[in-house]
Amino acid sequence: MRLQIYLSLLSIFLSNSVTPHSPQDKIAKISITKINPSTSIVLINADKFYHEQKFSEALTLYEQIESNHDENEAHVLKKMALSHAALLDSIKSADYIEQYLMADFKTSFLEHEGFAPIKNTQSYRSVVKKYVPKVSIWSFLYFYVAMIGFFIVTVLNFNKKIDAGAKILIGGFVFIHSFFILHISLNITNYQYQFPHSYLMSTCFSFLYGPLLYFYFKRITQEYKFKTKDLLHLIPTLLFLIYIIPIYSMSGAAKLELMLNRVRNGLNPSDSAAVSIIVALKWVSLVIYGFHIRKLYLKSKENKDLDKKSGTWQRNIYGIHLIYIVCYTVYGLLISNNISSGFFYHSQIVTMAIMVLYVGYSANVQPKVFNGVYSYGNNLIFKYEKSGLTESLSYELKESLINLFDVDKIYRENQISLDVLSDRLNTTRHNTSQVINEHFNMSFHELVNKYRIQEAKEIMSNDYNRNLNIIDIAYEVGYNNKVTFNKAFKKDTLLTPSEYQRTFFQPQM
Repeated sequence: MRLQIYLSLLSIFLSNSVTPHSPQDKIAKISITKINPSTSIVLINADKFYHEQKFSEALTLYEQIESNHDENEAHVLKKMALSHAALLDSIKSADYIEQYLMADFKTSFLEHEGFAPIKNTQSYRSVVKKYVPKVSIWSFLYFYVAMIGFFIVTVLNFNKKIDAGAKILIGGFVFIHSFFILHISLNITNYQYQFPHSYLMSTCFSFLYGPLLYFYFKRITQEYKFKTKDLLHLIPTLLFLIYIIPIYSMSGAAKLELMLNRVRNGLNPSDSAAVSIIVALKWVSLVIYGFHIRKLYLKSKENKDLDKKSGTWQRNIYGIHLIYIVCYTVYGLLISNNISSGFFYHSQIVTMAIMVLYVGYSANVQPKVFNGVYSYGNNLIFKYEKSGLTESLSYELKESLINLFDVDKIYRENQISLDVLSDRLNTTRHNTSQVINEHFNMSFHELVNKYRIQEAKEIMSNDYNRNLNIIDIAYEVGYNNKVTFNKAFKKDTLLTPSEYQRTFFQPQM
């Protein structure tokens, strides 16, 4: 051991006493170091050469240490990458940068000033593009749409007017779209390396797109009630989870290494090794369920009770999903043949984003369309499917209710309420609400306002001399104040009471 130390000191002495540019000096130093079995001594000398900017000599020694793959590997690879950059060898420098990242993934290393000589080369820019986190307009838009999607799912979940079954299905459908878009946003920004547990995080939903949309259409077009046997549709997802759980259970470091190895081999770091098989099976699932969704949609179009808005909603959801299947088909064919998917990779994501945004728009503007048959003219099956109200009693209550409104003009009472009306009908509040919804296709308050506004219009139309004040008319038909009357009147006629009065003013002849 003492001999090794003496040889090391002799090597350092010779390096300081002989002209640096002497070829004989280089050979002597290298020869002395080669016979030294201590890696630490070689590393000391290599670092000394590096700091003296003798990069070729330093690389010779670093290469000896690199083959050992010891604890100094990351340090050695960093110095080799910087040395090659100083020697303007951008290709080798880029290669050692990638090797360093495999050993110690710190992308801040690429910002080292030592790479200034090669920063404009294709090799260096390629490494930066592959590994350094970045944000683009597309990644921002994808992230934004994903957040909107999660918000939409929350809104749908708390909307009590939407059938529970339909809500779960369309909500789940939007959720997996949003989760996939978020995953893509991480991938194209390279943040997948910062969060290695995001590896394949949305892949587990691959076989749920078709079943969720299929059962949603079945629910809203056929009032379908789920059966135990329907769980069979989850078998592909369960089998796939069994296959992929070992990957999900890997450590973050192992997942990172897996992604880095894939990208170094020119593959997509976010794909599974069996990506072609998964894509093919997902395509089969989408096509099979797409066929059955089409049958449900076409059958629903023939239903004369389906209102126009609900029909448009079903057509658009089916249409967007069909476009997604087409884009995914082309994407699958391309990657299966090792062809860059480019446009079609993003086209399927854009289609998903359109689906999320359209559902969000509909949830805000016309939430009733989510229910399908729940929105039909005289069918509220989901809401009252457990009601004990018989058909004969329902029609009997309907006739009594019409009499109270048309003859007794109960709506004129400013304290009218659903409970008061139920007492007059001698039935329960629930039965009263069901009768109004089923036979008049509106809520209690909408029915009261309808009668009040109709009478108000008749009063104003017959008030030729306009002797009545607006507030007098409001009180006459049952309103407590002018503001509420104005609001209800304009909602019904798109005119204020004053505007309507001027419109129908007819001077006496």
